[in-house]
Amino acid sequence: MTLPVQDNTQDVQSDKLQPGLYIVATPIGNLSDLSLRAADILKRADLIAVEDSRVTAKLLQHIGIKRPMIAYHDHNADYLRPQLLPRLNHEAIALVSDAGTPLISDPGFKLVRDARQSGAYVTTIPGPCAAIAALTLSGLPSDRFLFIGFLPPKESARKKALEEVAGIAATLIFYETSPRLISVLTSLHQILGDREAAVTREITKKFEECQTAPLSELITHYQEKPPKGELVILVSPANKKTEIGEDEVKALLETALKDHSVGKSAALVAKQTGLSRQALYDLAMQLRQQSSSDA
Repeated sequence: MTLPVQDNTQDVQSDKLQPGLYIVATPIGNLSDLSLRAADILKRADLIAVEDSRVTAKLLQHIGIKRPMIAYHDHNADYLRPQLLPRLNHEAIALVSDAGTPLISDPGFKLVRDARQSGAYVTTIPGPCAAIAALTLSGLPSDRFLFIGFLPPKESARKKALEEVAGIAATLIFYETSPRLISVLTSLHQILGDREAAVTREITKKFEECQTAPLSELITHYQEKPPKGELVILVSPANKKTEIGEDEVKALLETALKDHSVGKSAALVAKQTGLSRQALYDLAMQLRQQSSSDA
C-alpha cells in the first residue's frame, strides 16, 4: 500500500498562500534571526495564531507588517481549536509561539494533530529553537540528547521526574526560570550526582551567556550571581564507566533514603551509577541502621 505524500513546496512569489496550517519558528532573542521564508509566510497569512499578541506584534513591526492575530494558548486551546480547524479549508493560518519553534514546550501539537487528521494542508517553516541553540553552545555531548522541558515545581515531583531519567546515556535539556534555578540545580545535583552541566541565558542577544561546570560549582556561582530571565540547563549523560567516590555514593543513597525504601534506594542509585545493586543495598542498610541508632 502506497501512502499519499504531502507536497509542502510553496511558491513564495505567489500572492495567495494555499489554505492550511503553517508552523512558523520565530526568533528566540535577536529579531534578525527570522528567516526570509518565515517573514514571507507571516506577511501573507490570513491569520496568525499567537501565544501573546503583544510579543508577536513587536516581531511584525520589525518586518513592517500588520496581520490579524488570535490568541491560542494552553488556557483556551480546547475551546478555540474546533473553531480554527474548519477555517484551514479556506484560510492560511500561521501558528507561532512567543519565541522559537512552536510545540517545543509550547501549546500547539493537538492543533497540528487534528489538522492533519482532517486532511488540511500542514507545513513547517523551521528556524530557531532555544534547546538546540543551547546544546551547540554548551560543549556537552550532542550525539544523543533528551529534551525534558520544564520540571515540576514541587520538589518531590521534580525528584521523581529526575529519577526516571537518571540513567539515560544522553545529554539532558531543561527549560527553567531564574527564580527556581538554585532549587532545580540542587535537585539535579542530589539525584544525578556532580555531573558536568551548563546554564545558558540571553541566547542570540548582546549579553549571551553560557556557564559550563560541575553542578556543585554552578550552584555556588549562581548563589553569588543570581541570573535574570529564562534559562536552558543542560546536564551531561550518565556515564556508567566513570569511577565514583564512596562519599558521593553515600550522599546519593542518603538522599534516596529520605523518600524511598532501602531496596528502592539501591535500585535508583544503581541506575544512576552503574554500581552493583546488591552492594548498594548492603550499604543502604548500613546507612539506615546508622541513622536509626543516631536517632
